[in-house]
Amino acid sequence: MQATLELRRASLAGMAMMCVGVACLSVNDALAKALTATYSPLQILFLRNLVALPFAVLIAVRMGGTAALRSHRPVTHLMRGLLWISAAFLFFSSLKYLALAEATALVFVAPLFITAISALFLREHVGWRRWLALLAGFTGVLIAVRPGAAAFQPASLLPVGTALFYALLMISARWVDRRESVWTLLLYLTGAGALLSSLVVPFVWVPVQPADYWLFAAIALFGTAGMTLMTQAFRLAPAVVVAPLDYTALVCATVIGWLFWNELPDAPVFVGAAVIVASGVFTIWRENRVGR
Repeated sequence: MQATLELRRASLAGMAMMCVGVACLSVNDALAKALTATYSPLQILFLRNLVALPFAVLIAVRMGGTAALRSHRPVTHLMRGLLWISAAFLFFSSLKYLALAEATALVFVAPLFITAISALFLREHVGWRRWLALLAGFTGVLIAVRPGAAAFQPASLLPVGTALFYALLMISARWVDRRESVWTLLLYLTGAGALLSSLVVPFVWVPVQPADYWLFAAIALFGTAGMTLMTQAFRLAPAVVVAPLDYTALVCATVIGWLFWNELPDAPVFVGAAVIVASGVFTIWRENRVGR
């Protein structure tokens, strides 16, 4: 009985952390959208990672000890950093042209990309139910993007590209040394992002306006807090419980977009998003059931 109560409390704590973490990342995305009016996405990424790096070090040491600072495969982390920078660059670029909720909804196809890549290239078994969910999810993308229609925006493909790179990032975690903790992964992802973006940021750099200092500090704070809380949520509760809560980002993005930019996506975007979310939730549920 006591064990059941503790498990329930841990699950509730994990769910709460996931929701707060998702909200933090939604604020992070909104701040990035505001900054793209003046700065290149690459400059935003560089400063975000640079400011966040000391906090990432402190969190890694606090949660994993000094051992969390050591990597056994630094080249793997560089590769993952490149994937992450590519995903974030495409997403931040899309925010310049798309409503926050629309860009967020299209990124939700990432779990479907993970399933497809695992089946086609890693030769993992994927049953017909998950193939149907994957097909439904990509149908949702077509509904939201509407290729060939007058309302089609090429920028809608940017979040889809984000989802693809994010899926590759998640899959690449399999090649990280098993001796490394999740805190090491978060630390080196931030460090690799700062290092790689520093190589190209001189070509797009514009002087930072003093009034924007707090925005860059806030984007680092909310981004780091969101990733930390979501990571801890998965440590406390089963993935099948907390993973579907990632989709609450669509609610957060819709509310923020409406409040600050008077953005309300049209009906096809909401219909497509509903199909994408439903297929994603089913995929998470099915993979958890098959994995038992």
